[in-house]
Amino acid sequence: MTRVVVADDQPVVLHGFASILDSAPDLEVVDTAGDGAELLTAVARDAPDVAVVDVRMPVLDGIAATARIAAEHPSTRVLILTTFDLDEYVYDALRAGASGFLLKDVTGARLIDGVRLVADGSMLLGPRVTRRLVDDFAVRAGTRDTTRIDTLTARESEVLLEVARGRSNAEIAAELFIGDETVKSHVSEVLRKLGCRDRVQLVITAYEAGLVGTPDRSGGR
Repeated sequence: MTRVVVADDQPVVLHGFASILDSAPDLEVVDTAGDGAELLTAVARDAPDVAVVDVRMPVLDGIAATARIAAEHPSTRVLILTTFDLDEYVYDALRAGASGFLLKDVTGARLIDGVRLVADGSMLLGPRVTRRLVDDFAVRAGTRDTTRIDTLTARESEVLLEVARGRSNAEIAAELFIGDETVKSHVSEVLRKLGCRDRVQLVITAYEAGLVGTPDRSGGR
């Protein structure tokens, strides 16, 4: 059973999302919060697997709350809710430790699937969010220490590149002609070596190290 905490400063949205998630047989909403401070208290008390967090909340916003959760409760993954998929805080929230984003007009089924994906360690980014991140990476790439990247084996580097391209374990296995379990083992080792908590942070690390190029904007192929 996946334990979930939901945080939003709009009561109708808060209780609506909580009700949707609680209806799933494998999810249990163990607490709700109306602001970031209440969220931190709930996470410390209930140790949820996933926190579904509104990016804009009073007292302590979603980004600051995410950073605190990542630092103090690393076993809790954060799924950010935002009104716009090009929200100005997307990059900062992911850097703070969020595992993904969903729009607040999401369907109930998509919300449930999103929580399941994040709980499983997968990343959850829409295509426009990914483009926003790539824009930021284009500016920031090459400014980070790449020492840890150099500790990867050739195969681990290949797996990291495929993760950065947004491919699932099954897709990576097919691309590299290896088994699913082997991919999982490589991903786990890459996470350990690079000090990343999930696949989102692997993507960020790969772009910041300049291992993955940004899309061609000129219209050529």
